[in-house]
Formats: sequence, structure tokens, C-alpha cells
Amino acid sequence: MNGQLAAAMAAEVAAIYAYGIVGVHLGNAAQVAEARAAETAHRGRRDYLLGKLEQPAADPAGYDLPFPVTDPASALRLAVHVEDGVAQAWRPVLGVTQGPDREAALAALTDAAVRASRWRRIARVSPATMAYPGMAS
Repeated sequence: MNGQLAAAMAAEVAAIYAYGIVGVHLGNAAQVAEARAAETAHRGRRDYLLGKLEQPAADPAGYDLPFPVTDPASALRLAVHVEDGVAQAWRPVLGVTQGPDREAALAALTDAAVRASRWRRIARVSPATMAYPGMAS
């Protein structure tokens, strides 16, 4: 179970980093507020995982982004990418947890899937939803 939780932790920390990049490139105040809310949610999940992991891995000083982020369109694309990755990281946690921990994992996967859909809608990407959130495409 620690391996799955560590992967979820890595995804949450990467999301926090990515939203710092996303926020400065978004086009309007409502989108910036959405990015801040997403970053806050990911910080909460990270803090939850800190209490679950015996020895959390050290965070890298920075991350390599999957593509350059230079404008609102690429920032929205990164937000979708990050949320899809978070959902993919939480999905395996469902199989190794029970009770409140499984509920927390399901909530994390669901929140990431909903946020990814919201970003797709804002970016006018179709379809806005995935049939099986958290499954690699």
C-alpha cells in the first residue's frame, strides 16, 4: 500500500507545483480563482497523505513540465494533464485500502476527474469527460 500512496503523494505534489505555473498564464480572474482552489485541494490531499506515509519521499526542487506552458491555452492543457495524472495515481489506491482510507481515495479520484472535466470545458475540449477516470488513455 505504501507504494500506491507514495505515487499518489508524488502526483499531488506535482499538481501543486503545476498550478503555480498554470495560474500565472490563465486569461481571467475566474480561471485564476479556479486554479487557486485546485491548488488548495491538492495541498489538502498532500497533507492527508503526509499523515499516512511512514517515510514520505523528499520533493524534488522542480519538475520537468510535459510541454512548454506559455499562454492560457497551454496552461489549460497542463491543468487537464495534471488532473488526469492525479486521478491515475489515486485509482490503484482504491484496491489496497478499506473504510475511510478507501473513501478518501475515491474522493480524491472523483475530485480530480471533476476538475479535469471542468478544465476541459473551459478549454473547449470535447469530450469534456472520460468514460473511466483514472485509467491511462
